[in-house]
Amino acid sequence: MNNQEEKSISRINKYRALCVKEPSIPLFSQAWWLDATAGENAWDVALVEKGGAVVAAMPYVSRKRYGFTLIGQTALTQTLGPWLRETGGKSATRLAQHKDWMRELIDQLPSFHHFSQNWNWMNDNWLPFYWAGFTQTTRYTYILHDLKDEDALWRGLRENIRSDIKKATRKFNLCVRSDLPIEDFLKLNRMTFARQSMALPYSEAFVKRLDRVCAERQARKIFIAKDEQDRCHAGVYIIWDNNSAYYLMGGGDPELRNSGATSLCMWEAIKFAATVTKRFDFEGSMIEPVERFFRAFGAQQTPYFTVSKTPSRILKTALFLRSLKGEQ
Repeated sequence: MNNQEEKSISRINKYRALCVKEPSIPLFSQAWWLDATAGENAWDVALVEKGGAVVAAMPYVSRKRYGFTLIGQTALTQTLGPWLRETGGKSATRLAQHKDWMRELIDQLPSFHHFSQNWNWMNDNWLPFYWAGFTQTTRYTYILHDLKDEDALWRGLRENIRSDIKKATRKFNLCVRSDLPIEDFLKLNRMTFARQSMALPYSEAFVKRLDRVCAERQARKIFIAKDEQDRCHAGVYIIWDNNSAYYLMGGGDPELRNSGATSLCMWEAIKFAATVTKRFDFEGSMIEPVERFFRAFGAQQTPYFTVSKTPSRILKTALFLRSLKGEQ
């Protein structure tokens, strides 16, 4: 192990210790999640320490592709970005601190050809990154911020969602199971991508490995709607921590799309989330039909940032040409 690798392991171990005692670090930035999605110690983190304590951190995943160094996030990792310790005090003082800490985080990043991260919605200040030459795109998620009142949640659903839920239970006699294996969910997940002529953006081995870790931590649940003929109609996969539940994946049988099963599974997931955490984050979508579906659950539209930088002229040109073709 060389000196750089030793320093990286030291940073990661400090960050592991921070994650154990700091509940404000979002789930997708937790060390255990990064281990599960990127591989143990196959990620790194920039740290700012003051007085022997970590006051700021930014985990990242660095990959080599075609000779380029790309910094981003792994499959199914919805957000990363900086974590900044909240110190209170005057706004001007806090912003000055955050400016200095973010500058230090940026300076610790390795040399890269392209950087892109989605930031957690609670991180609403990217100005120091702008000063360092980064750019920002605003995206949106939908969040139910208060899960305490089930009746209020039901009233908040659009009429079409309530109708779908009633249809699923009364007309199709669907029953939502949460004890079925990951293989049953993956079959539905595959069908959804196949219907759109899209390849899975992750391998099934990757999902199974992540599922095993989440299950061991009691941080995931799968909801699958089945009918009396034992057919699986649709499924919803959620994860959670003390702060929020997150809709991670979904799937459905295209031949059974009109049963209302997806709405029913999502409703059962929301009701369950109320027993284990504070919020429900649909994780948003910039795809109009998906956005419309999430919005219909009465959630609040919430902006978040995608922060990026491409020093490589070759990659910048390639990304520009891809955008002209309408690719994501």
